[in-house]
Amino acid sequence: MIVAIASGKGGTGKTSLAVNLARTLERTLSLPVQLLDCDVEEPNAHLFLAGTPLGEETINIAVPDFDPDKCDACDKCVDFCQFNALASVGKTPLLFPELCHGCGGCMLVCPQDAIREKGYRIGVVKTARAGSITLKSGCLDVGVSLASTLVHALKERMEDGITTILDAPPGTACQAVATLRGSDFVVLVTEPTPFGLHDLTLAVDTVRALDLRFGVVINRVGVGDDRVQRYCAAEDIPILLEIPDDRRVAEACSRGELIVDALPDYREHFARLWQAIESHSAVEVTA
Repeated sequence: MIVAIASGKGGTGKTSLAVNLARTLERTLSLPVQLLDCDVEEPNAHLFLAGTPLGEETINIAVPDFDPDKCDACDKCVDFCQFNALASVGKTPLLFPELCHGCGGCMLVCPQDAIREKGYRIGVVKTARAGSITLKSGCLDVGVSLASTLVHALKERMEDGITTILDAPPGTACQAVATLRGSDFVVLVTEPTPFGLHDLTLAVDTVRALDLRFGVVINRVGVGDDRVQRYCAAEDIPILLEIPDDRRVAEACSRGELIVDALPDYREHFARLWQAIESHSAVEVTA
């Protein structure tokens, strides 16, 4: 089963929920788990799940490499590129690799067969093990804009047959959509504030457009009002869990501790969350 933890905005507690749910599955329910940190622009799950590093893999995309002896500067490749990664300059086109999406179209349209492909690094995938939790984190290189491409590469490295949690990037941009696609269930984390409700509606529209089953977790209950609850009731959206605004939780997170380790009484909350996910999804999970 693949469960994505997402949110319409940052700061709702999405990563905290993902790492604590992984720990609950591992220790309370005795399930092996893999957690993928798909927030590749600022991955932080490793701050809470300090484990044994198992390796690091460099992720490259294929970008064009021009043969000056064959290229006649016809500019068909430049005209074809919809990402403005090529410019007509001198004898051969000028490549802006940070804009290239590695589609290979320029190579296909070149009449002189003057283009080959070479690797261009966009980031890394790091793997670590914490107990029976396997953590894979994507880390996009500085200055690279291909977050979705790295998310796809990270998801390609999932191991089949293991309960999987995807910690999605906040918001509803391309990298978030890339994370959500293919999930069996999506947990949308929000907070009971006007901003939380506004961005929750955007996230709901996104998962509905992707035709995914989903539910809502309301974090820091008590700091705002009941607008989120009323919205979910009106939209027939299941509320999977409500987490109270608890200073002890904030203190544990500030120390880099897992909530279910620092505050054992919260283990029941996350166990109930998993039961709610199972009851609202169409996937049967076995150990």
